[in-house]
Order: sequence, then structure tokens, then C-alpha cells
Amino acid sequence: MTGSAPTASIDGWVKHPFTGGGLTYDCYEKGSGPGVVLIPEIPGITPEVLALAEHLVDNGFTVVVPSPFGTPGRASSLGYTLGIVTRLCVASEFRAFATDARRPITAYLRAVAADLNARTPGSGVGVVGMCFTGGFALTAAVDDSVVAAVASQPSVPFPVGARRTADPGMSGAEFDRLAERASAGDVCAIGLRFSEDVAASASRFRTLKARLGDAFEVIQLDSSPGNPGGFAKSAHAVLTDEVRDDPPNEAFAARDRVAAFLRERLSA
Repeated sequence: MTGSAPTASIDGWVKHPFTGGGLTYDCYEKGSGPGVVLIPEIPGITPEVLALAEHLVDNGFTVVVPSPFGTPGRASSLGYTLGIVTRLCVASEFRAFATDARRPITAYLRAVAADLNARTPGSGVGVVGMCFTGGFALTAAVDDSVVAAVASQPSVPFPVGARRTADPGMSGAEFDRLAERASAGDVCAIGLRFSEDVAASASRFRTLKARLGDAFEVIQLDSSPGNPGGFAKSAHAVLTDEVRDDPPNEAFAARDRVAAFLRERLSA
């Protein structure tokens, strides 16, 4: 696969601190229309994450990007990423290795979503999480303000051992509530992954699909050897690093599907 992923800058985004669930982080906001909370992937609000945020703004959403880790606008590098991973592994608000766990960061994200819902049009808000934060989007959907959740390559808890690999990334009580809302039609979700991605394991997706049923749409992109899209076996970031727009590839199409899904749910 040739070319590079779309990028954007932090310019034009309005920064404001937000406190919720006993935590305070800066949030970056832009756009108008129904609300979408975009939770950045490791190492933070990179130019690629900002390109996704701008894509959502262009699709008619008010987008809020919390910044719980990393330096907003800073490009990813190996050293920068490893430093963030090291911090996140021991941070109590994320509980990166815990199974059946309620994570303090998700209370914060639910508060962000509820606040955004209170001041934007639509039937509720959407939440998009990626990689380390992929599952946090689903856990945020425990809150009634969230009607659409997107979990792109959800990777927490880190897949060390079979139990963590299959864990849904939330506590049993949260999973029960999410399944209850999904069964009632109050929330729908999309999960995205590459077929060979061990971080966002197929077993985790099976766990989620078994409980959420038709309310959980799975988009799996082929990254097996010789795949027609030219994706490397190590392909991971469906909505950011792997997107190509000239010509459009399957990750580009997946990104468009996410925007369409959010429009459908938030205008219902």
C-alpha cells in the first residue's frame, strides 16, 4: 500500500478544561450539529486523529476530543509512543491489564458525553474510541445520552493470556447494562478490526457479539498475507493510520461507514 494517511493540525480547535468523574482533562471542540466524542488512540491527539476529527466535523457533527494522555498535535514516534504506553500501563484511571473492571476514565467520558448531549441537537450523542480507548466507547454507552458507539480495534485489557484476550473491556455490571440498552434498541455499536490484529482480538469481538447481537455491527478488514487491499499483517489503526484517499481503500470506506452510522443514529 502506497501513500500516507490523512493528517490535520490542532489549529482552529477550541480548548477548554472539563471535569467529570473526579478527573479533569482538556477537551478540544469544533463543528456544529449533533455531538460526537472522539477519544484519541495512543499516543494521543496526533495529526492522524485530528484528520478523523475534521472528517467528522465536515460530516456535520460537533466534535469533542478529550486529551487524557499525550501532547495534542504532536506527531507519533516510537519513543513518544513507548513513553505514553509506559505511563498508561500503571495509571489507575485506565487499569490497562485488569479484567472485569470498572475503569475510572469511563466515568469521565460519560460525563463528557452527557454534557455534549445537553447542548447539541439530535437524539443523543455518539462516542468513538480507538485502540487503547476503543472499548471505552462501549462503556460510555452505558449512559443514556449515548445512542451510538464505535469501538475501533479495542485493545484493553492488553491481550496477555486468554482471559484478557476475550474480556469485553468493562465490568460485568457495565456489560449487563450495555446489553440491556442494546436489546431495547436504545444504543447500537460498530466494532472494527483487521483480521490479523492480535491486540484487538477476534475472541474479544466474539464476546461482544454474543451479548450485543444485531446491535453490534462488525467490520473486519482483511490483513492476511496477499490481501487485495495491500494491508500489512501488522495493520491496526483502521480509522486513522491505514486510511488512504487516493485512491480510496477499504479503511477509507470503513471511515465513511462510521460517519454514516453516526448520522443514522443521531438523527433517528
